[in-house]
Formats: sequence, C-alpha cells, structure tokens
Amino acid sequence: MSGPTLDHPQPVDISVTSENDIRRLIHMMKLTRREILEKSPRLAGAVAMGLPLAAPVLAEEPSTAQRKLKVVAVGGHVDDPQGGCGGAMALHAEQGHEVVALSLTHGDSEPIAGQLGISNKELAARRSADAIKSCALLKARMIFMDQIDLHTEITPARYQEFSRTMLAEKPDIVFTHWPIDTHPDHRVASLLTYNTWLDAGLKFELYYYEVETGRQTQHFFPNHYVDITPVEARKREACFTNGATIEGWWGLHEAMQRFRGMEYGCKAAEGFVHMSSRLICPPPFWQHGCRYAEE
Repeated sequence: MSGPTLDHPQPVDISVTSENDIRRLIHMMKLTRREILEKSPRLAGAVAMGLPLAAPVLAEEPSTAQRKLKVVAVGGHVDDPQGGCGGAMALHAEQGHEVVALSLTHGDSEPIAGQLGISNKELAARRSADAIKSCALLKARMIFMDQIDLHTEITPARYQEFSRTMLAEKPDIVFTHWPIDTHPDHRVASLLTYNTWLDAGLKFELYYYEVETGRQTQHFFPNHYVDITPVEARKREACFTNGATIEGWWGLHEAMQRFRGMEYGCKAAEGFVHMSSRLICPPPFWQHGCRYAEE
C-alpha cells in the first residue's frame, strides 16, 4: 500500500530526540514509513523500538519495505543480554533486523566454578557454548571480548578496543547495562558502551536495561517499555539454556517482567531508559578522551 508523499520538494534532514519531535514531524511533513526509515536512523530506531507514532504511519507500507537495522545488546557476562533485553532482541529479530549479543567475558567465573567443582576454563567453555545456543533461540548472533570476570577494566586501551569492536558492527540500536549496579562488570560494560556512543557522535540509539533489580541494578526508572508477551516463552527458554547460572536469577527476572507489564498495561514487559542526545552538551564541551569514530 502506498502512503502519502512528501510535500517538501527538497531533501529534509530529520533530527529528532523525543516522541514529541516525532509526532510534530509526522504531522508537518506527512512522511511515509519508508521515508521515515530512509531519512533518519534515529527515527528508524524509534520505529523499531515501538514508540507510539501516529497511527497512519504505522499502517503504511509493509514491514518488508523497512530498512533492516543492526541491534547490538551488550553485557558484562554471557547471559546478561538475554536476561536484560532478550524479549526486545527476539522481537527485533522477528521483524527481520540483525541482532548481535556482545559479552565482555567468555563465561569464566571463579566463584561459580568453585561452586560447581570444575575449572574456570571448563566453565568458560560450557557457558560460552550455552550462550551461543541461547542467542540462537532468539535468532541472534553471539560475540565475545577477552576481559576476565570480576577483573574487567576501563582504560584508554579498553575504550579503544571496545569502540572498534562495537562500531565495526555499525549498530543502529544498542542495549547495555544501567550504570548504577552492584556488579563491577556491569558498570564497566555500561561505561564502555556510553563512551562508544560519544565516540560515534551519538549516531545510534542507546537504551539501558535492568538485571536483578534491587540486587544488582539500582535506582532504575524506565522511560520506555517493550511488551514482550508474544515472545516471553521463547525468552524463558533462551535464558534457561544458560544452565550454570539460571536458577540464581530467573525468578527475580520473571517478577520484574510482571511488574513492568503492570506498569505498561500488558502481561509481561521489559523496561528501558532511553538515553536522549538532548541530555548531552555539544561536542566541544565533552571531557578529554572522547573521540569521534571517523577521526
């Protein structure tokens, strides 16, 4: 089905950072869904994340006409992306977008290895294999970096290493840990991702997710929700593929999904904090050490 045409005769540079901006632009310019996705990666990310845009736009051209997006979900550990945003990962994959999970570590953990009575190397091999299977159930690809559990680092070299890895994926949407978290590896993953967002000139959409809220994630108040009811069972199956750790956290995550669902008016939801570029001062005032990726 063809939609209304763009009235403005010249190409328009669309830059939006809020739902109100999106509504205003749609009202003024009468963009088709295809034009929205072609003209603004930021707006394309908003469409993909399910922001309640004007109804005529959502009813426009079929999903096959959409520009395919790259979604990257960052975690400190191999099971964090699936637990924190596995529902959103599955929904994006179902829409035909490419989804990648990126773990700072390989699944090693001296405390967990000790509890299971196996070597740390054996645990890492087992958890890495489980994570690959887990992500496959979500139709996502898993990649690993080479940091060490409970010894993850934030250094200039680590910033550069992470930025190179992340930006090589050319992401449109990135999920990562909320930075206020009791686990040091989660905090590291969050700050590495945030620095890469600055390096990229704020060119991808950044969403923070929660894990084990109250026990790990602290002071988290979502400003965006995703109804994961249609894929809740698949998320559960994917999470339970991480057999070495699942019993320790699934019950809390299930309760979180129910609570976020009550907040959003559905059975189960994931909550996110969407980082708006409006909260960031102009580039000349950024702290030393931030680099644009293209430089």
